[in-house]
Amino acid sequence: MTVAIDRATGKRRGERKPKPGPVQRLKNGLHKHWYAYAMIAPVAIVLGVLVLYPLGYGLYLTLTDATSLNTARTIGVNEIDATYKFIGLDNYADILWGPTAYDRFWSHVLWTVFWTAACVALHYGIGLGLALLLNQKLRGRTLYRMILVLPWAVPTFVTVFGWRFMLADGGIINSGLEFLHLPTPSWLEDTFWQRFSAIMVNTWCGVPFMMVSLLGGLQSIDASLYEASEMDGASAWQRFRYVTLPGLRSVSTTVVLLGVIWTFNQFAIIFLLFGNTAPDAQILVTWAYQLGFGQQPRDYAQSAAYGILLLSILIVFTSFYRRWLNRNEQQLAI
Repeated sequence: MTVAIDRATGKRRGERKPKPGPVQRLKNGLHKHWYAYAMIAPVAIVLGVLVLYPLGYGLYLTLTDATSLNTARTIGVNEIDATYKFIGLDNYADILWGPTAYDRFWSHVLWTVFWTAACVALHYGIGLGLALLLNQKLRGRTLYRMILVLPWAVPTFVTVFGWRFMLADGGIINSGLEFLHLPTPSWLEDTFWQRFSAIMVNTWCGVPFMMVSLLGGLQSIDASLYEASEMDGASAWQRFRYVTLPGLRSVSTTVVLLGVIWTFNQFAIIFLLFGNTAPDAQILVTWAYQLGFGQQPRDYAQSAAYGILLLSILIVFTSFYRRWLNRNEQQLAI
């Protein structure tokens, strides 16, 4: 076996050069793509300050017993040093399987999952129905679109306060039910009706986004597909099932994922609608706020632990959701 050697360099021909180390690769990348790094540097700094630092500090707090009584604080001219201690994973253990785990965590998990599933299903179902309606040639279609988008355009606190006034005991809804000689529920006091009210108000606020997104998806479907299906004798249901739904698959998967994340973390509607008066209607994010800022002493460590658990649940759900979508796409491709 003969090996060709380059006389100029003394190296074997075809011999691979050694790979540069990580430091050298970083230097090469900075030298080659310095302009791109310079452009993203401000965004990276802002994200680091506003997202990564609070997240890291919150993760650290979960490993301590920090409360409003043992953290550093200033009272008048006196500066009191922090006295909280490192306790490891005790906060997570207490939340997940402590003596009050069901009342303080698992009951809120069940309600949060039901709240998210019900709201997203209503958002998608009603939004798709309205999108199909507005996709037809109707007189005054532009006006209808503007009216249906209003709940989304109006600030959330205005919408929620409006619903709160209407759902009060002497509000317009109970007055109308009383006029019709129908029962008048305690919308803001009874646990069942509190949860029903929360889902109703969130549905009112969330449907316009779904409607606009799905309407854009409907308008991107090739009209020739509907013409071909009609020529083949497909019914309206068959056209919806085999043309509309597959055409909306990419849009639907995105808006459903966004809807789940937003609804799971929907703080404003629950908090503005009930405040601290509905402990059984609190979802995980509002319950975490209650622990950290709505009681005395404020339990910063437990509140931060709830936040980390919330983030973990959403990461796990998103991972499984994306895998499920990829698997379905692969099966459809086959």
